Amino acid sequence: MKVVVAVDSFKGSLDAKTVCAAVREGVMRVDPHAELIEIPLADGGEGTAEQLVHATGGTMQMATVTGPLGIPVQAMYGVLGDEKTAVIEMAQASGLTLVPEELRNPLLTTSRGTGELIAHALDSGYRRFVIGLGGSATNDGGAGMLQALGMRFFDERGEALEAGGGALGRLARFTEDELDHRLAKASFVVASDVQNRLVGPEGASVIFGPQKGATPEMTALLDAALDRFGEVVFSQKGLEMRQLPGGGAAGGMGAALAVFLGATLRSGIEVMTGAVELERRLQGADLVITGEGRLDEQTLSGKVIAGVSRAAARQGVPVFALCGELALSAAQLERLGVVAAFSIVPGPCTLAEAMGRTAEWTADAAERLLRVWKIAQAK
Repeated sequence: MKVVVAVDSFKGSLDAKTVCAAVREGVMRVDPHAELIEIPLADGGEGTAEQLVHATGGTMQMATVTGPLGIPVQAMYGVLGDEKTAVIEMAQASGLTLVPEELRNPLLTTSRGTGELIAHALDSGYRRFVIGLGGSATNDGGAGMLQALGMRFFDERGEALEAGGGALGRLARFTEDELDHRLAKASFVVASDVQNRLVGPEGASVIFGPQKGATPEMTALLDAALDRFGEVVFSQKGLEMRQLPGGGAAGGMGAALAVFLGATLRSGIEVMTGAVELERRLQGADLVITGEGRLDEQTLSGKVIAGVSRAAARQGVPVFALCGELALSAAQLERLGVVAAFSIVPGPCTLAEAMGRTAEWTADAAERLLRVWKIAQAK
């Protein structure tokens, strides 16, 4: 039996590699001779660089950069096994986890550190980039990132804007004269599962601002500031960034990368599955076990399980899913391309118990799944 295990992390409890190991344990209890292919995955957010490096035999690099509050932080980025491609997670340099809850204020937080990671990789000779946009603490339209790479933003008086999304409300003009010349020879792919536009009721500020600390009043200011940014960009460059699908990802970073660095915006899981050659590794498999912490409406829109299911369908391999919480109907699972999904939680428990026993319960659930599968195949 060949089993492909292609899973996301169970957020807050297990990383993707540990989930793979737990599933392996459960499968081996049923069939010690099974061939297992373990493929830890991510969807463009936290863990993307690590999983891509793991899958391609690459390395991780460390740099000191400006954190979202303007304080130096240690951040890592990946170099793929081709030794030509750098993978940068915005969460590493400009992530929400770097900001204590009581200090979260997207009017002030900056994406500068992400630009500094790009500059570090340029200094190291890399010219191909994959940028993962999940988990950001910022709503500055990528302006901080662009400032780190040489762009300048000015108000009506000709004074340089300070950091943060709120300052963009006073933007009068920008200059690209000092933008790092090496960017002209670099290529960028953005990995993100967000299709929201930059502004409006479904835009970056309204949808994602509150989770970054924005009050309703702050959200209105941020949306107006990003609209002002888009207006000035259209005036100077003739490019409309405000309604670009995916432009609202990471507080507008998607739009900035597309308009100023020529980035291609792609689904995070599609970038991931392509890089790890998932379809090739699915060939000849009897089944694939995928999973993530919670199966819900967001899963349908392009998370790891959706990407794995699409790849498996093209190879004719049935898909089963494990999760902490199952919030999808049978009809939704069918639409997703999943034969069946199982919660690993065996019964009522506290959150602390669930977090502490995730690996154990994942192994048990994988064992039960394989026993049912083998019985069905024997008939």
